[in-house]
Amino acid sequence: MENKKRKYWRKLKHRYKLTIFNELTYEEVMHVRLSPLQVLTALCTLAVVLISLTIILIAFTNLREFIPGYPSSEMRRQITLNALRVDSLTREMEKRDNYYRSIHAVLTGGMDTVRAEISPVKTENYDTAMLGMSEEESNFREIIEERERFNLSLGKASVSSDDFYHFYVPLEGVVTNRFDEGTRHYGVDVVTKPNTNVLSVLDGVVIFTDWTLKTGFVIQVQHEGDLVSIYKHNSVLLKKQGDFVRAGEAIAIVGNTGEETTGPHLHFELWEAGKALDPEQFVRFK
Repeated sequence: MENKKRKYWRKLKHRYKLTIFNELTYEEVMHVRLSPLQVLTALCTLAVVLISLTIILIAFTNLREFIPGYPSSEMRRQITLNALRVDSLTREMEKRDNYYRSIHAVLTGGMDTVRAEISPVKTENYDTAMLGMSEEESNFREIIEERERFNLSLGKASVSSDDFYHFYVPLEGVVTNRFDEGTRHYGVDVVTKPNTNVLSVLDGVVIFTDWTLKTGFVIQVQHEGDLVSIYKHNSVLLKKQGDFVRAGEAIAIVGNTGEETTGPHLHFELWEAGKALDPEQFVRFK
């Protein structure tokens, strides 16, 4: 068996002379010495080169469009365009569904239309500050009370005064669009770093948390004194309706949601008894 393999290998390596003669004169024109192994190697190399050239022509030229079942450039462009249209339609459908859910919740009473009221702390009828008071302190107290008897700032203070309301800054940033009743812009737009926490300006109860088509994720907080603060275009809401929040507590994350937005920012509004207030008169954003 081994001898047969050696003989076969010797035949492949054995060289033969290929001679070309002139038919009329029988003069030798050229001759080539080749072995069967060399001929086989040359044929294999030629086949590999031809296959490679064919693949390159099909992959990088328009010849591939002539292959049955392969999409043309126009068809591929149409497929890409249709995919983009489907993606846009899906987003618009999601916005529409969220908008309809919000309207349905309002019409069916899902949203709590009763504004939450924060009850003031009730104290006893006696004055604990008088316990253990010396005579000098008592006289001084009477003098101060007499001076302040006709002071109009005593009692229930208006939001225009800082005597009773100490607003936390919802976030630090640059005000790019100010309060303007003429253009119906009832708040301020504050640009800040992405993923910044939005803080509640006062203690209060969350009365609204939902997504709207124009302003994205919105959260509203009812405060004491018929005050309502509104925070729009958030990316994430950290509180839900009915939650009690403290002043300075994170209630949302700054975002870029809604149609009426041009980038990550917070639209902040402040209302008192149904009247819009200029937030910059009470809060220093930077």
